[in-house]
Amino acid sequence: MRVETVGAGKPEVAVVAGIHGDEPCGVRAVERLLATNPPFERAAKLIVANERALEAGVRYVEEDMNRAFPGAPEADTHEARLAYRVGEEIQDCRVLALHSTQSTAEPFAVADGVHEFAREVVPELPVAALVDSANFVEGRIFASAPECVEVECGYQGSTGAVENAYDLVRAFLEYLGVLPGNTQPREVPVFRLFERVPKEQGRSHEVHVENFTRVDPGTTFASVDDRPRVADTEFYPVLMSAHGYDELFGYSAERVGVVG
Repeated sequence: MRVETVGAGKPEVAVVAGIHGDEPCGVRAVERLLATNPPFERAAKLIVANERALEAGVRYVEEDMNRAFPGAPEADTHEARLAYRVGEEIQDCRVLALHSTQSTAEPFAVADGVHEFAREVVPELPVAALVDSANFVEGRIFASAPECVEVECGYQGSTGAVENAYDLVRAFLEYLGVLPGNTQPREVPVFRLFERVPKEQGRSHEVHVENFTRVDPGTTFASVDDRPRVADTEFYPVLMSAHGYDELFGYSAERVGVVG
């Protein structure tokens, strides 16, 4: 783990990148920010978490780190021990955690409920949506940082995700006074996850709908070996893709309002 402390004073703000080793966009964004040497007006921590997985180019070495929080110092896996160390670094901080996805190019935020911090920060970020994942948070970074928002920065491995991650980091740090500048708040729609969408085994998988776009009952939203999956009820797809998860197409959600 690499921790860069910038600015003067006690850090109360943190950015965490590289939780998954096959999602380097956040790491590139942090490196770019440090290379520009901007005038930091308040202390913050910039953290590159799972360096071992990043070097190997794999999601994790022994265990998915974002299912291992809060971890333990004597845990059996590298990631659970590392999650504990990251938790020590970010305790009492307001946190932005950077990820990427195989479902959409447009950035969106994820929180463990539409809590006060999410309501405050998400409208200041260049994101298309806020996903309330409160029903699906076991082992995630939220366990170590009550004031935390994750962002999916774009397609995994893309230059677009790196650019988005950089813009997101700057907006987060500007809003919280770490960097000079003014953010432009906006209204952001909120979607609440309510069900996993399982993916049957097969030779080929396809998704036929757009994330965050309403799917009406009777719509073919996916297929496995040309066998259609048809919606029984209305839902909004979130994190849905043919290849993002081994056993899931993604999640179904309901639209529940806006923040901002």
